Amino acid sequence: MNPIKPLLGALLALAGATASAQPPAPPTTPYDWRAVEIVGGGFVDGIVFHPTMPGLAYARTDMGGAYRRDTATGRWLPLLDGLSLADVNLMGVESVAVDPHDADAVYLACGTYTSPAAPNGALLRSSDRGRTFQRTDLPFKLGANEGGRGNGERLMVDPNDGRVLYLGTRYAGLWRSTDRAATWRRVDAFPDAAWRRDASDGPPPSWGGSDGKATINFIVFDPTSSTRGQPSRTIYAGVSVVGRPGLWVSRDAGASWAPVPGGPTLHRPMRAALAGDGRLYIAYAIEPGPHRMKDGSVWRLDPRSGSWADITPAPPGATDPFGYATVAVDPRDPKRLLASTAGRGKGDELFHSVDSGATWKPLFTTATFDASAAPYVADTHLHWLFDVKINPANPDHAIFTTGYGGWETFNLTAADKGQPTTWQVMSRGIEETVALALHSPTTGVPLVTAIGDYSGFVHTDLDKPAPGNPKPPFFGNTHDVTGAEAAPEVVVRIGHARDGGKNLGYSLDGGATWREPRAVPAGKPVGDGFIAVSADGKAWVWTPKGQVPHVSHDRGDSWTPVKGLPAGTRVVADRANPRRFHAMALFEDQLFGSNDAGLSFSARPLALPDGPVMRPASGVHNHSNRGDDRGGQDRLYATPGREGDLWLAAFHGLYRGGDGQAMKRLPAVSQIHAFGFGRAAPGSSVPSLYLVGTVAGQYGIFRSTDGGNGWQRINDDAHQWGLILQISGDPKVFGRVYVGTHGRGVVYGDPRPQSTADIADRPGRP
Repeated sequence: MNPIKPLLGALLALAGATASAQPPAPPTTPYDWRAVEIVGGGFVDGIVFHPTMPGLAYARTDMGGAYRRDTATGRWLPLLDGLSLADVNLMGVESVAVDPHDADAVYLACGTYTSPAAPNGALLRSSDRGRTFQRTDLPFKLGANEGGRGNGERLMVDPNDGRVLYLGTRYAGLWRSTDRAATWRRVDAFPDAAWRRDASDGPPPSWGGSDGKATINFIVFDPTSSTRGQPSRTIYAGVSVVGRPGLWVSRDAGASWAPVPGGPTLHRPMRAALAGDGRLYIAYAIEPGPHRMKDGSVWRLDPRSGSWADITPAPPGATDPFGYATVAVDPRDPKRLLASTAGRGKGDELFHSVDSGATWKPLFTTATFDASAAPYVADTHLHWLFDVKINPANPDHAIFTTGYGGWETFNLTAADKGQPTTWQVMSRGIEETVALALHSPTTGVPLVTAIGDYSGFVHTDLDKPAPGNPKPPFFGNTHDVTGAEAAPEVVVRIGHARDGGKNLGYSLDGGATWREPRAVPAGKPVGDGFIAVSADGKAWVWTPKGQVPHVSHDRGDSWTPVKGLPAGTRVVADRANPRRFHAMALFEDQLFGSNDAGLSFSARPLALPDGPVMRPASGVHNHSNRGDDRGGQDRLYATPGREGDLWLAAFHGLYRGGDGQAMKRLPAVSQIHAFGFGRAAPGSSVPSLYLVGTVAGQYGIFRSTDGGNGWQRINDDAHQWGLILQISGDPKVFGRVYVGTHGRGVVYGDPRPQSTADIADRPGRP
C-alpha cells in the first residue's frame, strides 16, 4: 500500500472542506483608472533606446517600475502595474535590456533591496514590448533602490546572438543566459577577486546598500567582434572598485577574463559607451552615487592600440567637488559626445563635444528649460543626471534623467554650431511619487496630496499637472495633509521645511494660497507626524513624531501641550462636532476622547472583541509584521457627518464603534493596508467605504456602499501597483476613489461608465 495516496486524499478533502467554508469572493465592479498628473517625481535612473526601431525607448526607475515610450504621443506607458503586494520588491528595476535584432523583446532585472529580509530578484522577459512578461526567479538579490542604482546597464543582450544575455550583480558575480533569459548560470571564469571587496580596498563607500560591496556596474558588447548568429567574442565589464582595475574584458565570448591594462584606478567606473569607431568611453566617480561626491573623470580607451586618454571636460576642485555620472555617444557620429557631472552642489552640468572629447562646452549655461509639463520642477535644481542618451534615429533628440524624472531636447545639433539648446520635461506618463496622505475636501478642488520628497500638490484638475509646489512654506517632504469637514476652505499640511520656513502651512481658500503660522510646537517639531483639524477649522492638533501632541486655536500663533495623551499619539477630528477629537493607542488597548477642542483627553478601554493587539516587532524599510508604518492601517477614522462614530482599520481586520457602543468586528475583512470614506451611493445615507487589503480571502481594492456588510472589488489584476499606502473616496463624486501608492504616484478610479451620459456626469474628467 502506498502511504502517500491516503495522505494526499485526506489533504484534498481538508482543502475542499476549507474552500467550502470560505465565504465567496466579493463581486467585481469594473473601474477605469488614471494617474493624477504630477509627472516624474522620482529617480528615473536609466533610459534605453532601441538601436534599430525608431521611437522605441524604455525607462527604468529605482522603485516605481519600468515604462515604454508611446511613439505616437511621447508619453511613457507603465509596464509593471500588475505587480501585486506580494511582488512589490520587483517594482525596483535594476536594469533594462533590448535585443537589437528583435524590436519586440525587452528584459527587466527587478529587485529593490539586498537586505537580509528582502526577497531575491527576478528576471522578467517579454516578447511583446512589455505588454506581458514571463518570469525567472534569480538565486540572488538585486538593489534597484540602493547606492549605485544610476550605474549601468548591468543587463545586456548580445547584439550578435539574441539568445545570450549577461547580468552583472551586486554581490553574486557575473551571470549568463543562453536561452533568452529563461535560465541563468554564474560565469565562474569571471574571477571573484575582480569584484569582491577586501581589506586593501579601504573603508566601504558612504552610499549604503549592498553592504558596501563592489558591484558589476555595466556590460558592453563589441558587435564587430563576431558575426550574426555567433556570440560576440569581446565583452567588457565595469566593476565598482577603487585602487585596482575596474574594467575587465573577455575576448573569447566569456570563457576567460582579464583586466584591461593601463586604465585609471582612482575612481569607480559608472557607465560606458562604445562608439562606432571602436573607442570606448567611460565616466568615473569616487562614489557610486547618486548622492554628493568629491571627484571623478572621463576617459577614452582605444582598444586597437590599448591607449587610454583622460578627456575629463572640467576637473573637479576643492571648492567645486563632483564626479561624472555618464558619457553618451551619438550612434550616428562617433565623435559626438555628451557627459554629465554627478553630485555637484550647485547643480549638475551637461558637457558636449564634437571631437571625441578633445574639447568640451557646457550646455546648461546657455540652455533654456520649459517646465510647463511639470511646473514643480522649476523649484528644483538639476541633479542626479545618471543617464544621458542620444536618440539613434534622431541626432537632434537627447534625453537626460534626474531625481524627479528627466529632460529632453529636440535641437541638440544647435550645440554643434555653438548655439543654445532648449529642453523640456520628458517625463509625461511617468509617476514615481510616494503618497503619504490624501485629502479630498467636501467642496472645492478634487484633491490635495502629501507627497514624500516634495511640498505636496493641490490638484485643481486631475488630468493636468498641478500649478507647482504650494508655498509658503516650501517643503522638502510633506507628511500629512487634512482639512475641516464643515469649513473645506481650511486645509493644513505638515512637512520638512526648506529655506528656513516653518514645518506647517495652511490655506484659508481651499489651497489657492498658503501661509505659515507664527509659531510651531516647542521641542523638535520636525515635519513628521500627523495633523488633525476640527470640523469648523478652528482647532488644530499636531502630533510631531514621537512627541507630545500640541493644539492651536489661533491658526498656529500659539501652541499648547495636549493633556492626557501619550507621546506620539495620532489624533483625528470628529467630523460632525467641532469640539470633539478622538485618539487611540492600539497596542495599549486604549481609546481617548476630547470634548474641549483638543485641550485635554480622557481615556477608556478600547476593548476589542477578539482581545488586545500585540505590539509589532520592528522591521526594515518602514515595514513590520503589520505592514508599512506609513500606510493607513492600525489607525482610527471618524465617520463623515456622524458624531462619535468611529472605525478602527486594524491591520488584521475592520472594527466599528463609538459613543456608548463597544467596538465590533465586521466580517470578511482579514487584512487592511489603507482605508477611507467617499460619497454615499445614490439613495443611501451612509458614506461609501474604501479599503486596500484582503476581503473573503482575496487581496485587492474594495468598496462598500452599505456600511461594510458587503464589498465589491474595484481593481483588477492589471492595476495593483505593488504597495498601496493610502486610499480616499471623493465626498463630491460617488464612486470616485484616490489611491496613493509607494512609487507609482497617485491614481484615481471611477466606475466604468455604461453610457456616454455617465461620462458627462463626472466632474474633473474630459
